[in-house]
Amino acid sequence: MGCVHGKCCGSYPTSSNGDQRDYQENGGNNIHPNGNHECILSESSLEYIDIPSHKYGLEYSALTQRGYYPDSPDKENQDCFCVRTKVQGNPNLHFLGVFDGHGQYGTQCSNFVRDRLVEILSEDPMLAEDPVKAYSSAFLSTNLELHDSEIDDSMSGTTAITVLVCGNTLFVGNVGDSRAVLAVKSGDRVIAEDLSYDQTPFRKDEYERVKLCGARVLSVDQVEGIKDPDVQTWGDEESDGGDPPRLWVQNGMYPGTAFTRSVGDSTAEKIGVVAVPEVSMVHLTPEHPFFVIASDGVFEFLSSQAVVDMVVKYSDPRDACAAIARESYKLWLENESRTDDITIVIVHIKDLHSV
Repeated sequence: MGCVHGKCCGSYPTSSNGDQRDYQENGGNNIHPNGNHECILSESSLEYIDIPSHKYGLEYSALTQRGYYPDSPDKENQDCFCVRTKVQGNPNLHFLGVFDGHGQYGTQCSNFVRDRLVEILSEDPMLAEDPVKAYSSAFLSTNLELHDSEIDDSMSGTTAITVLVCGNTLFVGNVGDSRAVLAVKSGDRVIAEDLSYDQTPFRKDEYERVKLCGARVLSVDQVEGIKDPDVQTWGDEESDGGDPPRLWVQNGMYPGTAFTRSVGDSTAEKIGVVAVPEVSMVHLTPEHPFFVIASDGVFEFLSSQAVVDMVVKYSDPRDACAAIARESYKLWLENESRTDDITIVIVHIKDLHSV
């Protein structure tokens, strides 16, 4: 969930098998020829990564699907993703990311961050020794480079949910409201464990932080005078996601971001929207069958547990990607008569033993 007009307030005008595999996609056409706007999915491939240090593997598939925007039928997919294997030539170091652009130049922003973030990480000699510090540095450097680029990021930017696989450890770097979820076996069940936490004004800590930076935090109904602006409670994201709290400058009707962190968004940066990532870490065990990273096009109407439950039903991550994308697309149409762009990466953890 981004800005007022879908993502932001501006108006919108196959991998190789080599050692340095770089898997990046942006696109996906969704307009059905019979006019029903059904979800038409592009082919997704099945890839495998060996982790020799711990003698296990990662089998993954990724899919990105352009949204349906009835007011902007030619609007391009602003989501993209990247899988970079053997970062720094290290067979035990791999990077995966999903980038959800927003605003008039959201596609350019998400592509720029997809390309530059992993490159800056790759150039950091301390990456394997201190991934947390490297992550923070890379996000901030990428943000500055985007500001200095030819892309107008004053009212455009991207969120980023990224995973660095380092041996049997996952480092998750998040900026924005996309999400990473780990599956955990618990008896006869598989439980969803969030590896990231959406950075929105629904979070008390993020709300207080941006307020201190000068942001007005109001829903669209409050800005338009339909609801009392002095009532600074909005329930939770799942129940009140249709008219969420957003960030506005003190004396203007912009930028209206529903997230509190992003890369780009130089105008929103003045009222507290930062590119500082939250980084979490988890050690993989045999009780972890898979993990998922996806844009909020998936999680807007599907909970983390619902996504994990769907993945469990399919042995092939390609089938799971397609099923989740279709369900997300259907729920968007039922609730809002449009859809967001939808991007999902599913990673099965194969043959990992206790170490």
